[in-house]
Amino acid sequence: MTVQEQYAAKRMSAAEAIRHVHNGDTIIVPTAVAEPPALLNALSEHRRDFHDVKVSQILAVRKMGYLDPTTAQHVRHVAYFFSGATRPGFHEDVVDFRPSYFSEMPQLIERGLMPAEVVFTQASPMDAHGYFSLGLAADYTMAAISKARAVILEVNENVPYAFGNNQVHISQVTALVENNEPVLEVGLPAIGPVQEAIGKYVADMIEDGSTLQIGYGGIPDAVVMQLTHKHDLGIHTEMIGDGILTLIESGAVTNRRKNYLPGKMVATFALGSKKLYNWIDRNPAFEMHPVDFTNDPYLAGLNDNLVSINATLEIDFLGQCGSESLGPIPYSGTGGQSDFVRAANRSKGGKSFIVLPSTAKNDTISRIVPTLTPGTHVSTSKNDINYVVTEFGVAQLRGKTAKERTRALISIAHPKFRDELTETAKKMHLL
Repeated sequence: MTVQEQYAAKRMSAAEAIRHVHNGDTIIVPTAVAEPPALLNALSEHRRDFHDVKVSQILAVRKMGYLDPTTAQHVRHVAYFFSGATRPGFHEDVVDFRPSYFSEMPQLIERGLMPAEVVFTQASPMDAHGYFSLGLAADYTMAAISKARAVILEVNENVPYAFGNNQVHISQVTALVENNEPVLEVGLPAIGPVQEAIGKYVADMIEDGSTLQIGYGGIPDAVVMQLTHKHDLGIHTEMIGDGILTLIESGAVTNRRKNYLPGKMVATFALGSKKLYNWIDRNPAFEMHPVDFTNDPYLAGLNDNLVSINATLEIDFLGQCGSESLGPIPYSGTGGQSDFVRAANRSKGGKSFIVLPSTAKNDTISRIVPTLTPGTHVSTSKNDINYVVTEFGVAQLRGKTAKERTRALISIAHPKFRDELTETAKKMHLL
């Protein structure tokens, strides 16, 4: 059969395609806007036909109908990273949590430690050679495709065809559906004066020729907006968004001085606007790769002057970062923060920045604390921490003693909490 004949034979409706799911299966769904809405809506509509099916995903962006506490015995969600769509489901006992470093998810799937019987994903239209591109997210999905019993594609003309290790051949596909609704767009986060102040501190410490990893959030994007005057920046990141696109359009990004894959920028998922998705499409300067490639601390760290910028919710005197939970309650997930902190530590001239406003809840709570809130999930350890930045300055903790760390962090805490923090530090014999 020709590839076109194979395509025709495997094309069906979403309601037909989901019949390849068996009771007890785990369905792997890719990151964010790469999730396939037609397939997930069909699964939601027919969820009562199944028993003990799990949908596993990092960062869901739609609140699908299967996120229903009354039908949790039929279909449940397993979050690798919580979002606004899935966070309420944890409290309603329809969403479970599976912690992992983002970079290790493909390995966990390959070793059978994370189940992957079925894959649902969006893909670009098939090319003349029978290949589709997972141009919005290669992440752990490529590993799942090699492991799954059934691979079901939602083919969408609005999904970009990206270069890199993200292609799937028609011979690997069990079924496909067509759906050409626009890919979901996610705008840039709001940036206020606190974010701008933090962004300036970080931007001033980034040198021409640095390679960047930018996390999602108002503060990382505030950094990006203050880098447009830089020269010969490179990109090696997990997420590519509109902030990075702004840097590219300003001419600040050339990738010429990267040690690893010079001239190329790489990511494992995209999250942004239609303009970004169009820019990715068949762009030879950009490659989309699985997360065990993009987030491998050794590979990313081959770039000199690698800079990672990620946010946290709370940090203690030793430098432990609670970036993913509010006490014991999950809020987001580990994601790639630890991967890139370690990568920057390996890099010659590398710098990792953990950024956070000094306070929460209208200046009533200090985010710099003597000890993390009981039950808090530690995302970045005290042994990995490098620079910490608030709107009040920069603390460099790597290589410092506990007393030196405590003193440095109190100096960048909100002034209204510094006396209290100092007294507590004295009682802890840290000052």
